[in-house]
Amino acid sequence: MGGGIVRFQKVYLEITNVCNRSCAFCPKTRRAPAFMGEDDFTSLLDKLRLWTGFLYFHLMGEPLLHPALDRFLALAGERGFRVILTTNGTLLDRTEPLLLGAPALHKVNLSLHSFEANEGIGLEDYVNQCAAFGAKAAARGVLVNFRLWNGDSEARTGWNAENARILDLLAGTFPRPWTPSRRGERLAERVFLDRAEIFDWPDLSAAGENTRHGCYGLRDQIGVLCDGTVVPCCLDHEGDLPLGNLLTQDLGEILQTSRACAMLAGFRRGEAVEELCRRCGYASRFRSTP
Repeated sequence: MGGGIVRFQKVYLEITNVCNRSCAFCPKTRRAPAFMGEDDFTSLLDKLRLWTGFLYFHLMGEPLLHPALDRFLALAGERGFRVILTTNGTLLDRTEPLLLGAPALHKVNLSLHSFEANEGIGLEDYVNQCAAFGAKAAARGVLVNFRLWNGDSEARTGWNAENARILDLLAGTFPRPWTPSRRGERLAERVFLDRAEIFDWPDLSAAGENTRHGCYGLRDQIGVLCDGTVVPCCLDHEGDLPLGNLLTQDLGEILQTSRACAMLAGFRRGEAVEELCRRCGYASRFRSTP
């Protein structure tokens, strides 16, 4: 990769691949259900300290399910990391106190698009709970990002019939007018709404290929699965592109492997060299950006 330490803008650290919901848009994972243990978590933190200041407790799974979440947040904070959580928000009633009391918590992404892709919870109670948490978190200096990543795309239709109601419910806590932002609206100080089209996750069985596109994988991000496997980006949900294992190797060694170097060189020139990357519905929405 060249001399010196690469500083990644983000590292996705999957503390569990287990989720309490079954969203229609989510590819799920065939990997064995797992929760990362404290010893492994601590080892990974120590190996990542030189490489990033931002840890995303996400890849697959719902991080609020992890029974040691409060301990993990504390350990990350002791080492100077800022933590970003991506959650469906359905467990906030039992985790809000520990989240609001965690100094390391930097940002929370609340995936409101998960509501319509499931059954069994009431919309009003769900959105109001998420909005109330968002207001409290923002008041404590945490960034809050409500996601509606369910817009219709050229290829498929999203689950979005309830979006207007969701927006009206959010307005009950964050009154309109909202300020336009790059990908949505700013609802209040440190509170944002992020809108995007639905996309197809990378899948080796997907039809069609797109060989010409850039990617942020290995450029500003990597992922670490709950068994320590290092993958190039946050969308490699099955670990189809394993680059090494951070529990048994150093990250510098992993990033110098021929596979990692070839992938990065390809992304820099706007070319997807791996078959999985050529079948990524997210990347195919963008033109080549070497």
